[in-house]
Amino acid sequence: MKVRRKARALALQVLFEVDSVEHPVEIALPRRLEAAREEDEGTDRDPMPPEGEEFVRALVNGVVAQRDELDALIAKFAPEYPVDQLAIVDRNVLRLAFYELKYMGDVPVKVAINEAVELAKLYGSDSAPRFINGVLGAYLAGHPALAKRGG
Repeated sequence: MKVRRKARALALQVLFEVDSVEHPVEIALPRRLEAAREEDEGTDRDPMPPEGEEFVRALVNGVVAQRDELDALIAKFAPEYPVDQLAIVDRNVLRLAFYELKYMGDVPVKVAINEAVELAKLYGSDSAPRFINGVLGAYLAGHPALAKRGG
């Protein structure tokens, strides 16, 4: 599994925990990183390198810091679905994707969208990938300059 893909999955797990049971990010994030290290020990999987852990931290801390703005984007581009009523996985996959699209200029647009859809396939319901793709596609349609950012 690619480092960033694994990091995104781990970030989603942290955000799910923070969102669902309201554990403080300062507790949930280090605990999840440690658990991931322990899971990799004694297996043939490579442990997540430091840059992967930094990417997890950047995603989680960024999403938490910009949550209100990210939720406003979700509300704007999925107006028929109140943000607080979305499935927790879908809400946090969208938060991650919007954060990457808006604040992480080094992440190609297509990569951010494809990774979000893959997370939805892994962790969401059967309809989640199509929903995630549709919301992000609507956002992209309203931001043509962003679509030129590579990928």
